[in-house]
Amino acid sequence: MGFVGTFLGIVGFGFGVPIGILLGYFLYIYFQPTDVEKEVDWMNQFMFDIWPYLDKAICSTIRSTTKPIFDQYIGKYCIESIEFDHLTLGTLPPTVHGVKVYETQEKQLAIEPGVRWAGNANISVILKLLSFRVTVQLLQLQIFLVPRITLKPLVPSFPCFANLSVSLMEKPRVDFGLKLLGGDIMAIPGLYRFIQETVATQISNLYHWPKVLEVPILDGASGATKKPVGILHVKVVRALNLRKMDFLGKSDPYVKLRLSGERLPSKKTSIKMSNLNPEWNEQFKLIVKDPETQVLELHVYDWEKVKMHDKLGMQVIPLRLLTPHETKTFTVDLLKNLNPNDLQNKRNRGKLVVELTFDLFKEENGRLSGTLDGDVKHSSISRASHDVSSDGGVLLVTIESAENVEGKHHNNPYALILFRGEKKKTKMIKKSRDPRWSEEFQFMLEEAPIDEKIHIEVMSKRRGFSFHGKESMGHVDINLSDVVNNGRINERYHLINSRNGIIDIEIKWSTI
Repeated sequence: MGFVGTFLGIVGFGFGVPIGILLGYFLYIYFQPTDVEKEVDWMNQFMFDIWPYLDKAICSTIRSTTKPIFDQYIGKYCIESIEFDHLTLGTLPPTVHGVKVYETQEKQLAIEPGVRWAGNANISVILKLLSFRVTVQLLQLQIFLVPRITLKPLVPSFPCFANLSVSLMEKPRVDFGLKLLGGDIMAIPGLYRFIQETVATQISNLYHWPKVLEVPILDGASGATKKPVGILHVKVVRALNLRKMDFLGKSDPYVKLRLSGERLPSKKTSIKMSNLNPEWNEQFKLIVKDPETQVLELHVYDWEKVKMHDKLGMQVIPLRLLTPHETKTFTVDLLKNLNPNDLQNKRNRGKLVVELTFDLFKEENGRLSGTLDGDVKHSSISRASHDVSSDGGVLLVTIESAENVEGKHHNNPYALILFRGEKKKTKMIKKSRDPRWSEEFQFMLEEAPIDEKIHIEVMSKRRGFSFHGKESMGHVDINLSDVVNNGRINERYHLINSRNGIIDIEIKWSTI
C-alpha cells in the first residue's frame, strides 16, 4: 500500500496546489474576515469553466512529479518500467461547500474551504514486470477534505501574498475504485475498507497539521523568503508511564523530532529496550526559520525488529512559547493525534519531558529579541564584520544558478556539494546549459570553518543505462575564511575544467 498511498499523495499535491492557489487568491480578493460564507456559487461556476484547462495543468504536474518517484522503483522487484497509460481527472470539477475565513493579528489570511470532489477520473499505470505488462487503474475517485490555506505574509506586490501553505485539519474521506489486470480488487471481502482507511491515513500523515505543504509564490526579491534565524536546542530528558505494546514484555521506546515546515529527515534518540519510564538525556539541534509559527513535533515509537514500529503517542510544542536564550522545561501529555474530537486522545499514553532553548543568531538579536537594550542592539547590527570565534553556527549554502555549462555526452546538470564528508545535491535540470536551482543547504557546525574549503561541482547525469552515466561539467573550491570573517559572500565563480561555465553561489555563516 506504500506505493498506492504515495501515488495518491502526489495526486493530492498536484491537485491541491493549483486549487489552493486559485481559492486562496480569489478569497483574498473577494472576502473579508467574517464567519462562514456560503455564497460560493460564483467560485464553483468559475471552477467549472476553467476545469478543462486546469485538468491538463494538474495532470502535467502529476506526470513531472511522479517520474522521479517511479524511477526509484525501476530495477527493484523485477520492475522494468512504470508509465501512465491514461491520466485525466475527468470532466467534473471539485465544488466548494462553505468557507471559513479567520482573522489574525499577523500579516496573513487563513481560510478553510470545505471541498468535495466526486469526479470521473481515469488514471491507469502500466508496470512492466519481467516483460509482462501489469495495468493498475484508479477510477471513480471521490474526496472530501477541509484544508487550511494560509496566505502569508501579505505584501504590496502582485499577487499580494508571498507564500501559500496548505495543511489538513482532519483526516480526508477518500473513496475510489481500483482495478488490477482488469479485475476489481475492491470487490474482495474485507479489502475495500482496509485499503480506503490505509490510503486516507497515509494522505493524512503527509499533510495533517502541523505538517504543512509550503508553496512559494514570490521569489526572494520580495524579501519574503524565510531564512534561518536561530537554533533550537532540544534535550529529550525522559518519558513517564508509557503504554505497554509488547504482549510478553514492555515497550522499546524511542523519540523522533522535527520542526514543522521542514523537509529534512527527523532526528531520533536511541532505543531504550523494555522500558516504560525511559531516560535519554540526549541533545539535538534544529535550525529555526520562523519562531512565531513553527512547532516542535515529538513522536514516540515502540521499536520492532520485523514489523512496522507502533506509535506510542505524539505532541507538539509551539516555539512562540519560548523566550530567546532561556531554557524552559516542558512535560507534555502524549496524544494519539491532534484531532481534539478523537475519543482515543482521552486515553492515558504517558508523558514526555523535554528541555528547550532557542538561541538567536547574533545578527538577529537586534531584530527579534525584545529584551536587548538600545546600545546592544546598535552594536549587534551595525558592525561591518562578524567576530571570528571557535563557537559553532550554521553554514548556509545557496546554489542559485549556472551558465554555459556543457557536458561531452549530455546536459542534465545538477550541483554536488562536498563538505566535511557530507554530500548534498540539487535537483537535476533536464537538457539545459543555463540551469537555475535556487536551493539552500545547511551545515550545522560545532566550530567556525576558518581554514576550510567547500567543494561544489556541476554534474550531468543521463537517465537509464549508459556507458556515460555521469560526468563533471566543472567545479570550484571555495575558501571559507572570507565567509567566516564577513558573515556572507555572494559571488559568481568560473568553473574549473569548464570552457565558459559560471556558477552563482551565496554562502552565509551565522553564529549564536
